[in-house]
Amino acid sequence: MSSASDTRGPNGPDASVPAGSLAHRVPDLGALELLLAVARLGSLGAAAREVGITQPAASSRIRSMERQLGVALVDRSPRGSRLTDAGALVTDWARRVVEAAEAFDAGAQALRHRRDSRLRVAASMTIAEYLLPGWLLALRAQRPDTAVSLLAGNSAAVAERLLAHEADLGFVEGLTVPAGLDSVVVAHDQLIVVTAPGHAWARRGKPLPAEELAATPLVLREKGSGTRQVLDAALGGLARPLIELSSTTAVKASAVAGAGPAVLSELSVREELSTRRLVSVPVDRIGLRRDLRAVWRAGHRPAGPARDLLSLTQG
Repeated sequence: MSSASDTRGPNGPDASVPAGSLAHRVPDLGALELLLAVARLGSLGAAAREVGITQPAASSRIRSMERQLGVALVDRSPRGSRLTDAGALVTDWARRVVEAAEAFDAGAQALRHRRDSRLRVAASMTIAEYLLPGWLLALRAQRPDTAVSLLAGNSAAVAERLLAHEADLGFVEGLTVPAGLDSVVVAHDQLIVVTAPGHAWARRGKPLPAEELAATPLVLREKGSGTRQVLDAALGGLARPLIELSSTTAVKASAVAGAGPAVLSELSVREELSTRRLVSVPVDRIGLRRDLRAVWRAGHRPAGPARDLLSLTQG
């Protein structure tokens, strides 16, 4: 029998298990399953084959369990193996432990299935409208049974959803990662100044001074959006907005209608630029390139369909 200071794993001492713990005193599931197989088959060799180990390994595991419990469990003879009286009693207890473990495993599988059957994504507007559709289409090819819900909002709203456990994975466009979130860059984007063709800026022969852009009322996204954050930081401040809108589509429509200049993602205005419904206005001495990031709650790396979606964005 092992001493109180000798902590054992399935086949001998295991220094990682604290002496005196339940794991030290109770055989592991593999040993209990082996004992149940011996009781059912009446042969150590047949039991070893059933659980997928060699007969010497099975003998070693039974001896280790006997030392751990301090009683003989199996009598071995040329005619086979039979349980001792103590072994029969331990086998009855082992059966209940294994049944409880099977119930535990079934419950864990149900939890994984429930997790894998849905995916809640929160994304800032540009990513939600122009990048996520392609990513989600690719995810559907991999996981056709996963139901995906998409919550679109500004970058601040995405962070709130994640921190409130209302989303499994998020995507943001701002300069910084919101507090409480981990992130990885998945794409890059360029903000550009656009106007309707009839606006005076559309006919400029040289780049617009950054100071003039900062002093001009613009059609802007609301505070909290990644686009507004990047523009404000690049210019060191903005004039009071001409119009403040809560979606990229609304800002773009206003600019096309001639309401005034706007600053939008290059991703969002490709069609309008190609058809000349909008004109790009070069700006002098400022950089409006930004990183697009996947974000999740700090310390909780995405799993299941969220992990697969994240992988697709980085492919």
